[in-house]
Amino acid sequence: MKNPETQVGGSHYNKMKIQPVTFIMENELSYAQGNVIKYVCRYKDKNGLEDLKKAQQYIGFLINEIVDND
Repeated sequence: MKNPETQVGGSHYNKMKIQPVTFIMENELSYAQGNVIKYVCRYKDKNGLEDLKKAQQYIGFLINEIVDND
């Protein structure tokens, strides 16, 4: 998959060599994994600390999934 040429809602991904959507889809990541990638990649250019807290929340979901299945 190639990087999208356009982005709705801003330009925070356009400068990246590999955009999160491309990385996520090519690696067949789950929704939670994809959100971690997305929020960590964009935090400096979009929502700062809020995006890092969102990533942290999704990491928590992934940890809970492992703990709940043990």
